[in-house]
Amino acid sequence: MSSDTGKKARGVRAPRADALRNRDMLIQVARAAFAAATDTVSLEGIAREAGVGIGTLYRHFPTREALVEAVYAAELDEVTGCVATLLAELPPDAALRAWMGRYAAFVATKRGMAETLRAGWASGRIATPSTRERITAAIATILASGAQARSLRGDVAPDDVTALLLGIFLSTAAAETPEQTERLLDLVMDALREPIP
Repeated sequence: MSSDTGKKARGVRAPRADALRNRDMLIQVARAAFAAATDTVSLEGIAREAGVGIGTLYRHFPTREALVEAVYAAELDEVTGCVATLLAELPPDAALRAWMGRYAAFVATKRGMAETLRAGWASGRIATPSTRERITAAIATILASGAQARSLRGDVAPDDVTALLLGIFLSTAAAETPEQTERLLDLVMDALREPIP
């Protein structure tokens, strides 16, 4: 039996606990660095702040794009993961508006990663379909709950709402006008609420 076959028979070894801690710490430090950035974030600085060497960073994230994608995914997990909690605490229309606010904040804090994300998406080095699908699934969950409660229209495609939100965030990002973003999100909510007979 060759050594390759022996490795396959044993299966892939799970990452060590310290490797997982290092990866989590790198993501946590990178999240803070990208959110606060007004310029390019130094990968060496992220590694140093996380208490690891640059080689450890590159073992987990071989490229800047890989690190940015991991940070983005972690933040996206939080945004999409809060839907059930919001629906448990608020009526569906209020839950949707609160979720839109969280999503807007998520997008606004990504300025330090925006250039890398755009370049990665354009080149195909960073995948976009799963991101849009997850956002659309979160919206679909809230819309379905709202349609059942008769507080949100049942004839709206979740992907249309995703497109509206992305349009708002793209159009207001350069101007950095949170007030305009809030007004536009309120207009979207007006369009999504079930009309009162």
